[in-house]
Amino acid sequence: MTLARSVTVIPARRRTRNVDAEEKKKLKVAAYCRVSTDSEEQATSYEVQVEHYTTYIQNNPEWELAGIYADDGISGTNTKKREQFNKMIEDSMNGKIDMIITKSISRFARNTLDCLKYIRQLKDKEIPVFFEKENINTMDSKGEIMLTIMASLAQQESQSLSQNVKLGIQYRYQQGEIQVNHKRFLGYTKDENKQLVIDPKGAEVVKRIYREYLEGASLLQIARGLEADGILTAAGKAKWRPETLKKILQNEKYIGDALLQKTYTVDFLSKKRVKNNGIVPQYYVENSHDPIIPRELFMQVQEEMFRRANLRGGKGGKKRVYSSKYALSSIVYCGHCGDIYRRVHWNNRGYKSIVWRCVSRLEEKGSECTAPTINEESLQTAVVRAINELLANKEPFLSTLQKNIDTIFNEESDNDTDELDSKLEELQIELLKQAKSKNDYDNVADEIYRLREMKQNSLVENAEREGKRQRIAEMTAFLNEQSHELEEYDEQLVRRLIEKVTIRDDRIEVEFKSGVKFEEEMI
Repeated sequence: MTLARSVTVIPARRRTRNVDAEEKKKLKVAAYCRVSTDSEEQATSYEVQVEHYTTYIQNNPEWELAGIYADDGISGTNTKKREQFNKMIEDSMNGKIDMIITKSISRFARNTLDCLKYIRQLKDKEIPVFFEKENINTMDSKGEIMLTIMASLAQQESQSLSQNVKLGIQYRYQQGEIQVNHKRFLGYTKDENKQLVIDPKGAEVVKRIYREYLEGASLLQIARGLEADGILTAAGKAKWRPETLKKILQNEKYIGDALLQKTYTVDFLSKKRVKNNGIVPQYYVENSHDPIIPRELFMQVQEEMFRRANLRGGKGGKKRVYSSKYALSSIVYCGHCGDIYRRVHWNNRGYKSIVWRCVSRLEEKGSECTAPTINEESLQTAVVRAINELLANKEPFLSTLQKNIDTIFNEESDNDTDELDSKLEELQIELLKQAKSKNDYDNVADEIYRLREMKQNSLVENAEREGKRQRIAEMTAFLNEQSHELEEYDEQLVRRLIEKVTIRDDRIEVEFKSGVKFEEEMI
């Protein structure tokens, strides 16, 4: 037997309320204001908003001012840096706010997800948000639907604005206008016209870094020296990091040029920036400001960095780690296999000493290399003898050095950089013309790349010639100044003068940076 289904309607209970009590309790209403930039115009808007909501809330007899929360000059695309906004949400969760009023959805958030997240969070606490411009109350039945649509439009507006800003920046790049944050830029500051100008104190530090690096010091050694002298970083920190020094040594702005758009924003919401590997255009502006470092010196540093990073030795060309701990580190080579020599503490049958030995014999068991192990004192003595031999025969060497300088001056690059610059300027104008007309500009771009490579090679050649000239000039100055022979080994002098030392079976070959070579017998 099937029982008949019975449904009993239970009517809603009409709740009575204490009108007098609720009338006495006022709503704690807060207002949120925000302006996007710190411009004078926007600052006025900010002040107007604060004044408006203070008066608006105080004039409503059912409301009590819970506070004005205002973020000045903060982007609305995310809430991470909006301190006042976050404080308002926290106060709402703690029962200090019953209602929030704001001008528009775009003032509240331009990120749809953020907007809905916080609206729902407040809704769970029965805290409405009223948007004046859109006339939306989040506690209304249609409030969230309208809110979703309007928040999406606000986000789209923000994206469009971001794109317009990008286009504006790129246009300024094309005109050669550079934008540099000078507050953490060692060696430069900005004048009253917001143009980069040299900071003499910082410039001396930059010059020191470049000089010490070319003298053979490692990044770590340079860092420790700066710290020991109490020299602060551009950020005002006492600790110098090798990575910071590397960036300084690679920064083209120190020669008066500027490579623009090294990074770009991949997401306008998160503001995430990544390295530009050719995804978006880059702009190289030459002679945009006064240089601190001569162009030739900069190129020498780049060549030296490449040499250190690609140090190889032995018959197989095995990569070796550059070291500048000692003056002879990474410049002593094996005459048998071509590998470098390394300084090691030797313990031979209880006799302790410091020796230099071929790396292939140290690292490879059963190595075919038969290069001799040489005592450090003997190696240093051979270097001193070579320097003294040069001093003893200085007159003929001075004549040879002068001829070498004359030869360098007579050498000319196959490519005139001024002529290349002129061609590049013409092609750049043509490129912009084709791009604006939305025509194919691949051929023009390829020619620009080709000419820029030619110019780069020419600059490298010029730097090499200038490096040779400087080394010969330094050797000439040393010979003219040094009136007596050396009595002991000098680390700093070896760093200045010696290019390479080669260990052979019965002799040691010492090559000076000026190109002069001496052979000394093995002791």
